[in-house]
Amino acid sequence: MTIATTAIPGFVAGTWDIDPTHSEVGFSVRHMGGISKVKGRFTAFSGTVTTTEDPAAAGVEVSVELDSIHTGNADRDGHLKTADFFEVEKYPTMTYKATGVRADGDKYVLDGELTLKDVTKTVPLTFEFNGFGGDAYGGTRIGAEGKAQINRKDFNVNFSGVQNNVVLVGDKVEITIDVEAVLRTG
Repeated sequence: MTIATTAIPGFVAGTWDIDPTHSEVGFSVRHMGGISKVKGRFTAFSGTVTTTEDPAAAGVEVSVELDSIHTGNADRDGHLKTADFFEVEKYPTMTYKATGVRADGDKYVLDGELTLKDVTKTVPLTFEFNGFGGDAYGGTRIGAEGKAQINRKDFNVNFSGVQNNVVLVGDKVEITIDVEAVLRTG
């Protein structure tokens, strides 16, 4: 199935800057043997979205500052910054770069490359397009929400803590994004 830009109401081709005050990059991972999930987010990130008349040539580039992790627990955040997890002093950023969009039922998929701790793997990001629209300042905005799933060990995030015979952190990590971006002008 191909994507027809004429089927997207208000479609605008261009380069869009992600608005971090109206966007979120988050994650969740099973905790304590899977009985609950720890959720977190990154508070510092930037990126661009490129829309084209040919959606197969559209793109996304995002850079996330790993030091900006926030899970609601300062001790856990500090641990996540160490070599057990992100090793932020050596690997300060995580990046995602995608070129092209394909339809998958009523959703869309970006086939992009995620780089974390100098490991790059193809990670499909399934997303729902929220549309194009004007803002209160005379600009134009675009919105989308997406999800991807990775195995953290594929990216050398290998912490394997066990306490009282209970695995502390699961391997499967769900990444969630909610993006609002502003069309560049001039």
